[in-house]
Amino acid sequence: MPAPTKGPRLGGGPAHERLMLNNMAAALFEHKRITTTVTKAKRLRPVAERLITFAKRGDLASRRRVQAAISARTNTNKGIIHELFTEIAPQLAERNGGYTRITKIGNRKGDNAPMAVIELVLEPVSAKQAVVKEAEKATSKAAPEAPAETPAEAEVVEETPAEETPAEAAEAPEAEAAEAPAEEKKADDAK
Repeated sequence: MPAPTKGPRLGGGPAHERLMLNNMAAALFEHKRITTTVTKAKRLRPVAERLITFAKRGDLASRRRVQAAISARTNTNKGIIHELFTEIAPQLAERNGGYTRITKIGNRKGDNAPMAVIELVLEPVSAKQAVVKEAEKATSKAAPEAPAETPAEAEVVEETPAEETPAEAAEAPEAEAAEAPAEEKKADDAK
């Protein structure tokens, strides 16, 4: 659990607050959204997001940490943990944080307490971010990793004179002769 905030606790003591927040996190994972007071929703957010981060890792140690937090003594809580690791975590795999959304909905009728809905953000990451990621992958695949020439090597290549072989010397006049008739045909066509 993140560092406790200063001031009065939500419950009687820190242990009761921790149990209450973990139970609310279990309800959030089970129902995907819950309605609570704004204060409880703000205190629940870091707890729930940390549990989701453990679920995204997916290893045995992470599963045991989540089970310790949600207290998987009942079959219901075991089912919630299974759902968190197999359904919710893969949906949030591309998202780097920000797994929950808090929306204020007005005050409660009885005691006028400010209420909010806290819900999991299960929509895929925005299309713009997905396109940027895809473009980065394409550029990394398209650019082959060739050893770059140092400026000293480039100068050495330019300074050495290219010697023609006798075969290249014989081909050069023939190539020039072949180009000349083509230029004459173009000149005749223009007239």
